[in-house]
Amino acid sequence: MMPQPTGRLVRKDDGVYLVFDRMFKAPIEEVWTYFSRSPRLGAWLGEYKGTGSTGAVKLRMTAERDGAEWQDVSVLECSAPHRLHADVGAAGESHRMFAHLTEASGHTTVTVGRRLRSIIDEADSGPRWDYYLDRLVAAHDHKPLPDVSSYAPAMREHYRTLCRELDRDLRSEHAAARSGATG
Repeated sequence: MMPQPTGRLVRKDDGVYLVFDRMFKAPIEEVWTYFSRSPRLGAWLGEYKGTGSTGAVKLRMTAERDGAEWQDVSVLECSAPHRLHADVGAAGESHRMFAHLTEASGHTTVTVGRRLRSIIDEADSGPRWDYYLDRLVAAHDHKPLPDVSSYAPAMREHYRTLCRELDRDLRSEHAAARSGATG
């Protein structure tokens, strides 16, 4: 079965985020280790070095290819095992990311978000994050990891459509606000 796109766009005070959810039949502390322990993070996304409690680490995302470059990560908030907020990438080019974990009735829901710097230009990050998070589920459940080729081409248009629709809505709202201010 082909994977399906699961991301949605969410408007927040500081911008538009591409947001994804995954659910695990596991305690929150167990799922948190897939974000906070390098070997477990490496099973689905990549590896890091440094100490998160200092606010600065390096991350190499190896899920798609070997030889990826190390990226700067500024940890803005870490409230284990519930919240992680960080800027990933070089200053001026970084992406704001978050992971929120909640637990209820023996299940943990992980919500991951990535702020888009440009709604239209960054639509292609949607298939990658579906792929990464499906890898997280597979790693946690000790299942075979998905193949990246099942994601990008098949899901690309879904995310581009979401972004075009939101861009159109934002332009309409902006035009309405301008005409209301002058009318």
